[in-house]
Amino acid sequence: MTIEAIAVDIDGTITDEKRQICISAIEALRKAEAKGIPTIIVTGNVVNYAYATEVLIGCSGGLVAENGGIVFKEGENNNAVETLVERDFVNSAESHLKEKLGEKFNRHASHDNMYRLTETVFYKTIKREELEDALKDFKYLEQLEIYDSGFALHITDKRVNKGTSLKYLCERNGINMENVMAIGDSQNDEDFLKQAGYKIAVGNAEEKLKEMSTYTCEKFFGDGVAEAIEKFAL
Repeated sequence: MTIEAIAVDIDGTITDEKRQICISAIEALRKAEAKGIPTIIVTGNVVNYAYATEVLIGCSGGLVAENGGIVFKEGENNNAVETLVERDFVNSAESHLKEKLGEKFNRHASHDNMYRLTETVFYKTIKREELEDALKDFKYLEQLEIYDSGFALHITDKRVNKGTSLKYLCERNGINMENVMAIGDSQNDEDFLKQAGYKIAVGNAEEKLKEMSTYTCEKFFGDGVAEAIEKFAL
């Protein structure tokens, strides 16, 4: 088994239910880095949060943020954040939802939307079905995807996802996707696990993700990440 890179989600994967990063995951990822196996952060979070996580852990593989809307890697693209999709459809959907939901829009919209370059996010204080119902008559509905990250609901452009953007970043760096170990926990991780040769679901992952994985960890959250790295990469 050859592992060229580890691609890992943040929330619910290296973090626990309180969004605190597990020490065991940090230690395992650093051991992999020391062995020459870079870690790529693949997340639905905003790019500045993802970058801070990458730096604090010591990951060197770059990152995919906003569910594939953004990629970034030190030393590439003149050290600028690369936006892979315009947010025309998302902006239109946002305007549509503001009209349909009224005051509910601001009440449930994520506080970090002001930093998002490619998607609009809602806290799970609003039901997915309510968003879907409000978008039923949206002109460009077929251009959108709604992802449940376990912590929030993300309205994104269908032209990109975690998988397509991870593949783009890896190919640019000469990494064979068949030799990538992808680790996740929720619906928005399905796309990048599909692209990877080694598909890992942490113990707390959704059943669908476990079903499509090549290995399901016995341990939960970051402890599961450490389990998979120790078992397959070190």
